[in-house]
Amino acid sequence: MKEFCFIIAIVLWCCSCKNSNSSRINTLRDTTITPTNSFSELFLDSAKLEDFIAERKLGDSAANRMRNFYNSRNYNFAWFTKEGLAEQALAFWNLHNNYIQLSNDSSFINKRLHEQMALLINEDSRVKITSNEISKTELQLTEHFFEYAQYAYAGKINPEELQWHILRKKVNAMALLDSLIATQGQNIEEWEPVNRQYNLMKNELKRYNDIKKSGTWQVISLGNKKTYKQGDSAIAVKYIKQRLASTGDYNANDTLQTFTNDLLVAVKRAQKRFGLNENGIIDETLIKSLNVPVSTRIEQLLINMERMRWMPKEPEANRIIVNIPEFKLHVIENGKKAFDMNIVVGTAANSTVIFNDVLKYVVFSPYWNIPRSIVRNEIFPAMQRNRNYLSARNMEQTGFSNGLPVIRQKPGGSNALGLVKFIFPNSYNIYFHDTPSKSLFNRDKRAFSHGCIRLAEPKKMAEYLLRNQTEWTLGKIKEAMHASKEKWVTLKEPVPVFISYLTTWVSSDGLLNFREDVYGHDKKMAERLFEQVKVN
Repeated sequence: MKEFCFIIAIVLWCCSCKNSNSSRINTLRDTTITPTNSFSELFLDSAKLEDFIAERKLGDSAANRMRNFYNSRNYNFAWFTKEGLAEQALAFWNLHNNYIQLSNDSSFINKRLHEQMALLINEDSRVKITSNEISKTELQLTEHFFEYAQYAYAGKINPEELQWHILRKKVNAMALLDSLIATQGQNIEEWEPVNRQYNLMKNELKRYNDIKKSGTWQVISLGNKKTYKQGDSAIAVKYIKQRLASTGDYNANDTLQTFTNDLLVAVKRAQKRFGLNENGIIDETLIKSLNVPVSTRIEQLLINMERMRWMPKEPEANRIIVNIPEFKLHVIENGKKAFDMNIVVGTAANSTVIFNDVLKYVVFSPYWNIPRSIVRNEIFPAMQRNRNYLSARNMEQTGFSNGLPVIRQKPGGSNALGLVKFIFPNSYNIYFHDTPSKSLFNRDKRAFSHGCIRLAEPKKMAEYLLRNQTEWTLGKIKEAMHASKEKWVTLKEPVPVFISYLTTWVSSDGLLNFREDVYGHDKKMAERLFEQVKVN
């Protein structure tokens, strides 16, 4: 370890240190920690902590977190030993600088602390530091770590502000710092409280930052032709090869203008990346996706990494995940993908709400209790124009409420909910259901509903959910789906449901995916995530 020469005036452990703020401390002072058994030989005077809190004008929450942390360790230093910076300090600072470099988040820079750390880490200089400077840097590192834990591991933005009604991951910053000290910054990847998807996206962010630095991301033009297929030759083909090579889609080492079989494979992979029809033909739709500026792709990655910070490190082993921009549903069983399913989600005007819940009921041959908004805007005006409107659509009026008829559609093949629906009780009136409009599932973009989620394979979902309820055989499920009477079935094993919104993610085959911002949620997040904040 590099040499330091510290001039330490008085940095002694003292059991009799007074603390006028003891009433605000929730953690008992651990007086068993002494210079003979502590991590560091250095101890902090509690009065210095109070001076620091006052100088920094810390709020109650931040101030009490600092007090509790040092009280729990009897004011033993966390970041320094008598030799200088401890290993965990170096590990944290490296992690912290990587975060700033990747995210380009200038709001997290504390100028004084950065200058001091640069001086301390510089191996070519012998540094003379007073005891007061040591104490101040110690406290600044702790304050900075607590801020970092929130930014980097829990998220900079509160999802509720963006109408994401999810259970946000909670990070215990004190426990996290205790763990960092205990491990002395070793195995940092395992220590970080982030899920695997976040780390996969972080690796892709590094790749796209490198592409941006290289300056090779140029706009591609198709030239005179609208499309290119295998066997064609053009300068545009050469440029597409170069682009696909930079993103890892094309591995062949050639710069020829000919559309080869290797390029065909690469084009299909790129089309899969963007959720396009994988026909292997280069067309305007693919070029439009390839021409999105690399800086925009970097922002897209950062936005979705922020969302991943909200998610738990270890998700539920069994769960159903809906990703709205992907127009897909994923069933996860015992931590592994069981199957995927195409879905139809709400239109931009009737956007599907983002939230978490638990699927509890399967409803066969359902009634459709039509929402008031649809009755008011669509059905009631039609009823006034045509007295036979309800009967022609297998609907009936069951009452009258607040100036509007109460309408429901009876079970049957023409029912808008199809033959089965799946209920996870929530205040947003969102659920999964079948639909008679099967043709919509053939489209690449499927935002057509009033907010609920239509399933391409509802029978498969019913069979899966009832697989452990032996009385529900395949024959009985089919019979219930075509009955004239509604039938509710309670699941013995309810399944967590996550309605999510990711416009970029890494799929199980290692492919980085991008999708369009169908509801404009990325745009709203960008306004908050990338706002300029004055450096401390």
